Amino acid sequence: MRHFTLGDFDFALPPELIAQHPAAERSASRLLDGTGAVAVDRTFRDLPSLLQPGDLMVFNDTRVVNARLFGEKPTGGKLELLVERVVGEREVVAHMKVSKKPLVGTELSMDGGFTATLLGRWPDEDGPLFRFAFSDDPYALMEQHGHVPLPPYITHADTAEDAHRYQTVFAKNPGAVAAPTAALHFDQDLLDALEARGVQRASVTLHVGAGTFQPVKTEDIAQHRMHSEWYEVPPATQQAIADLRARGGRLVAVGTTTVRTLESWARNGQASGDTDIFITPGFAFREVDVLVTNFHLPKSTLLMLVSAFTGYERMMQLYRHAIEARYRFFSYGDAMLLARQP
Repeated sequence: MRHFTLGDFDFALPPELIAQHPAAERSASRLLDGTGAVAVDRTFRDLPSLLQPGDLMVFNDTRVVNARLFGEKPTGGKLELLVERVVGEREVVAHMKVSKKPLVGTELSMDGGFTATLLGRWPDEDGPLFRFAFSDDPYALMEQHGHVPLPPYITHADTAEDAHRYQTVFAKNPGAVAAPTAALHFDQDLLDALEARGVQRASVTLHVGAGTFQPVKTEDIAQHRMHSEWYEVPPATQQAIADLRARGGRLVAVGTTTVRTLESWARNGQASGDTDIFITPGFAFREVDVLVTNFHLPKSTLLMLVSAFTGYERMMQLYRHAIEARYRFFSYGDAMLLARQP
């Protein structure tokens, strides 16, 4: 089998193709149908006609929290926290952007009038993240005083539009700092059309972390260490998948986060916990048959995942088509439909 390096996943992307705002309507975005021998340009509203009655579509129902918080040190120095996860009644783990790191025990004054006390690094004393004690319930404070944690390639400050559109219509379980973006294309009319088509629905939860944007820095991709994210496959979804297999239907995953959740569960047998699964070409998929996904960054772990799913050469061919046809890329961009390579 071919040995892939980081350079294999690089491509030239015209910056104007990076979507800075969502489409006027969720389901009005474009859909590149890559399931057949020839790629077909469609709109996202065509999706029900491309699926079969009896298929099971699995969504990630995580809810994005307003995880970006601003404040200052006692010295007056400005800082920014990006909450990665809530780990206790008032404790969080966060990324910290500041010119000079404060000492452990420092009480920070945060915008909105609450405080955050630095407890140390996480997950150990050399860890890349920081643990803080908030002066009140973290979820309530983020809801009141936080900002939408837009990805680094979206250059505008968050707006009311982002608060609405950087969230799926079925978001339920709070904890993500990035949206499961393939699911942003679904509106209620489209969900109703899928139901009318006979496509069944189920949900998993994976709280997407900021590590999803972490660049791969090693040319040998096998040396890359993935970030860890919490997931859950509820009993109702496990049963829906068992029923699907019994009737011989296809499992359609909406987004790479759903793929990572289902394939983690298939490997370790754990219905909930943390996963750092890294899916690259050569990976043997056990659960997912069809994938709805957005277009991903050059050299990213997500591009490696979709290349593993539908085949590297095929994936690069589809990306070349998307760039020539001026598809919009990344979180607010367009989508593609992929079949698992035999």
